[in-house]
Amino acid sequence: MDEVIIKLTKDVNLKDVILIEGLPGVGNVGKVALDHIVKTLEPEHFANIYSKHLPPQVLLDEEGITDLVSQKLYHYRKGSEDFVFLAGEYQGSSAEGQYELSYSLLEFLVKNYGVKRIFTLGGYGLGKMLETPRVLGAATSKDLVEIFKENGVVFSKGEPSNGIVGASGILLGLGKEFFGIDGGCLMGETSGYIVDAKSARNVLEILSKITGIEVDLKDLEIRSEETEELLTSLREAAEHEFTSEDEDLRYIG
Repeated sequence: MDEVIIKLTKDVNLKDVILIEGLPGVGNVGKVALDHIVKTLEPEHFANIYSKHLPPQVLLDEEGITDLVSQKLYHYRKGSEDFVFLAGEYQGSSAEGQYELSYSLLEFLVKNYGVKRIFTLGGYGLGKMLETPRVLGAATSKDLVEIFKENGVVFSKGEPSNGIVGASGILLGLGKEFFGIDGGCLMGETSGYIVDAKSARNVLEILSKITGIEVDLKDLEIRSEETEELLTSLREAAEHEFTSEDEDLRYIG
């Protein structure tokens, strides 16, 4: 078996596509955002990406039918622009796998359709609960930095301090260095403790402004409120535990 196999499920006519990635990561911010796009817009599923760098398993649907683990490509056309969405349940299981999957995808898209821009979606984990999560940005060009800033994206010196790990970063790096493709990453701040729909909504709201893709956020708003309720409960529990420990220490002392 080859390292990466991209299997078309349907022939599509695309040109100069804009690639948008949303795979699992910190708080699953990118995945939640892109899954919502796919669910809402119902784009055309046209290819599966199989690889030995993905988990060796099959997934089961509600009827018990198996499906080999893969990443999926969807096509959506808005006006004269073609978008390709990269979705999936897993990223590459190793550093080598991340590079192989990302490079093979870019090579496939560039060779067959052309790619003019890449947007990756992810979470920026802070390890603490946040009341108002920001959307941080990174880009491969000053022009795109300015576009991001005009749409509310924050560029904060030193954040994220360790760079962008996984597909969200590798796709941008490989796209710029080997294919000359401009791109940027939208990172929603998140505690990293839970699946963060609130942060995903913030990321998707800005992505919609930048790309012109209109997405109904109603369902995501509801999930965002549920996230907020859960975070409030966790915050109150943490404060209660701290108070209890403080009282115990005073008593012992």
